[in-house]
Amino acid sequence: MARHTMDVPVAAGHEALDALMASRWSCRGYRPDPVPREVIEAILETARRAPSWCNTQPWHLHIASADATNRFRAALTAHVGQAPTENPDIAFPEAYEGVYQERRRASGWQLYESVGIAKGDRVASAKQMMRNFELFDAPHVAIVTTEAKLGTYGAVDCGVFVNSFVLAAHSHDVATIPQAALASQAPFIRGFFGIPQDRLVLLGISFGYPDVDHPINSYRTDRQSRDDLATWVES
Repeated sequence: MARHTMDVPVAAGHEALDALMASRWSCRGYRPDPVPREVIEAILETARRAPSWCNTQPWHLHIASADATNRFRAALTAHVGQAPTENPDIAFPEAYEGVYQERRRASGWQLYESVGIAKGDRVASAKQMMRNFELFDAPHVAIVTTEAKLGTYGAVDCGVFVNSFVLAAHSHDVATIPQAALASQAPFIRGFFGIPQDRLVLLGISFGYPDVDHPINSYRTDRQSRDDLATWVES
């Protein structure tokens, strides 16, 4: 049996991955400069190696150029401005409770504090929420879809791909933010991009070069400890 070896030394690979994971963040403020096509293709070249169940690779991306992203941004914000109901292809969480609610609130308050939104200011918080549909001014968006017949596990595989995409982008100094909020308008997105009915809209990834001076990019969220995330089974 042939033995496959890694091209990158294990220690170097670990250090590089750890550095990427530790320094990546969800960017909510972008410069207008488009990302060159060759850089986006390099990101895809890395991300396409993501694992999937039986190597099904259920993901597909509709990637918008800067001009197409601007058209989509304008159309989406106009659509959402008419207050349509949420209509995701995959049901959103029924509730956030316990530690999940605590983490969600902590993340939200960090965001609001970074841009000076006071607790209880519903007008300002609603305006900030709308920034999701403005794609935080990112010059690009990638709409991620999965094959409907593959169900939950197709979506799980796409989650692995999304992580690969955002880490690959970060390695090229391209910032990202995966946005489930966009999936709330799945029928509109399907119509805008001409996505077939047998594809489920999972999320959008807004991406571009970060505006590092924007205050909203100044905070970082916490992560649970190793002790909290695993239960060790010794025998």
